[in-house]
Amino acid sequence: MSDRPRRTNEYTAKPTSDRYNQCLFEWLATHAPLWNQINYRRLDGYFDDDGDVWDAEYTDLYDKYAPVLGKATCQQVARKNSEAWRSFFRLLDKYYSDNPSVTEKPSPPGFKGNRDDGYELYGLVRNDLYEFDWDENQSTLEFGVGDALEEKYDFDHNERITLEVRGNPQWGGDDARLELVYDEAADTLRVKHPVRIRPDHLQEQRLDAFAHTLDPENTMHAAAIDVGANNTLAIVTTTGETTVYHARPEFERFHVLSELIAELQSQLPADQYTSPRIQRVYDERGENRDHSRDAAVKHAADWLLERNVGTVYVGDLTDVLETHWSAVVNEKTHDFWSHGQLVDRVELTLGDVGITVEQVSEAGSSSECPVCGSDDVVRDGDELHCRDCELDAHSDVSGAWNLLQAREGPMARPAALSAGRGRDGSDNSSECDGTYWEWNGHDWKPARFGEQSSPVDQPSVGEPASSQPG
Repeated sequence: MSDRPRRTNEYTAKPTSDRYNQCLFEWLATHAPLWNQINYRRLDGYFDDDGDVWDAEYTDLYDKYAPVLGKATCQQVARKNSEAWRSFFRLLDKYYSDNPSVTEKPSPPGFKGNRDDGYELYGLVRNDLYEFDWDENQSTLEFGVGDALEEKYDFDHNERITLEVRGNPQWGGDDARLELVYDEAADTLRVKHPVRIRPDHLQEQRLDAFAHTLDPENTMHAAAIDVGANNTLAIVTTTGETTVYHARPEFERFHVLSELIAELQSQLPADQYTSPRIQRVYDERGENRDHSRDAAVKHAADWLLERNVGTVYVGDLTDVLETHWSAVVNEKTHDFWSHGQLVDRVELTLGDVGITVEQVSEAGSSSECPVCGSDDVVRDGDELHCRDCELDAHSDVSGAWNLLQAREGPMARPAALSAGRGRDGSDNSSECDGTYWEWNGHDWKPARFGEQSSPVDQPSVGEPASSQPG
């Protein structure tokens, strides 16, 4: 059963009463101390020449923490710690075998805060010990806590913490271990709900995704995607349609948080590199980046399905990660943007809706004219100019066009090829019809390419939330 595909639904939630709110945060705050004590014993075995991580004994800790967490939750914390150690050893093996995907020696699993600075607030619930109730008016999540908390907060027989859940499950399947994470920067409780998908159910989802898109003649098309740092995705289809997901505004938001991290680090004592607040900003920066990236791929999947695309070619851009003289370029290519992670997300998301994804070499695709094949081209940001045939085009769209022609053969010029123009190619187009998309911090919205919005305000970014109970 563990080999089945896993997908994760994500929601936000809040307790339905003040009593549940206080009980919840006491329950959340008890996970990290248990993790830390289990991890300490395993670290002791790891650094002991005669020790063994897997010989560490920790079940005696259950007597201390089970009255608050429940014994089943104690076991889940121990299991998650074991998973972290197994992941560490896998990375270590790759590092020592010179695997190019691991260039820095990994560190053993760390601790989750401390008593003085505060603990990470997260919770785990075994797959058979929680229940969702989905309703149009108010959906809820219920789960139990330890006996001591039930008594402290005067729970009735069989009463459980109840949370109001916002969001809808994207994936169906058998429940896996539930995880709750308190996002202190946003003062929000996030629920991560993994499910194990049955193969027959996954196939049904794929067929359903196609059912409303196929035309009467069942004509399927192909597309190519240029994956980049300035533009998350640039797509061209064999029918000549194009779309671009503009990443610069989101990079500006990322850069604002990077500067804040640098400022906070400069204020630390000489022997200290990080702090709880810096870690919160790091977490927020990464979550914002991942959210925009994942949302772009999901949006692109819907866009491709609407156009009956059955095959997508994705460019292999691994050679773009070489070191550049520009600190900004390095920040984009090494921190903000990960080609491998983005392509993995493309393959996963498109594969789930039945679109075949093939990685192809992008050698020359960004430095050749898609019309005449000349390599006498000039690139300036999003602009590409061919000195031989005088083509003016969007550089990333040109790259995707070259990829597509390499696999599908010559095709007509795409409808919206030039940077800064609408789909009809007119400089005077006053309306944006979705050729270009821009992330506003929440959704991908139509935007005229080249008219960059300013980064959204980040009030109190990384600050501890004032409304946290306890």
